[in-house]
Amino acid sequence: MPILDFAAVVRLVLDRSETFLRYSAGPESDLREGPSRDFEGGVNLPGWSVTTITPEPWWSRPPEDWIPRRICKYAELGSKEDRRPWLLTGRITGRGPDHEPLVVDIRPLAWVGDVALSEAIRRYREGFTVGRDSRG
Repeated sequence: MPILDFAAVVRLVLDRSETFLRYSAGPESDLREGPSRDFEGGVNLPGWSVTTITPEPWWSRPPEDWIPRRICKYAELGSKEDRRPWLLTGRITGRGPDHEPLVVDIRPLAWVGDVALSEAIRRYREGFTVGRDSRG
């Protein structure tokens, strides 16, 4: 898979109707290991857990704000083992226990490169009040 910088990630996401982001060792490893598992509930899921990265129609800020926010939402998963962020398309088959889409028929698109990840983190920290929620 190609390794993308931040501008290429944005272009790829905007060129498709629905793109997902996943943190894992990659598509080959995921295929070998099988779909995601709800370890807390002890249940195998009917697909692989992903997060949405395509901006929602209601989002009034630039996609260059939405995309870093989505990359950073689960960035802690990238710090575990050999997990890295990558982009994919697939068919939603359900929702996981955290309301995340579960996908099958995965088509890998590209890795989110280290440079893109660093840029996403920088943009997220500079453009948002990180950690602030509706309670103030």
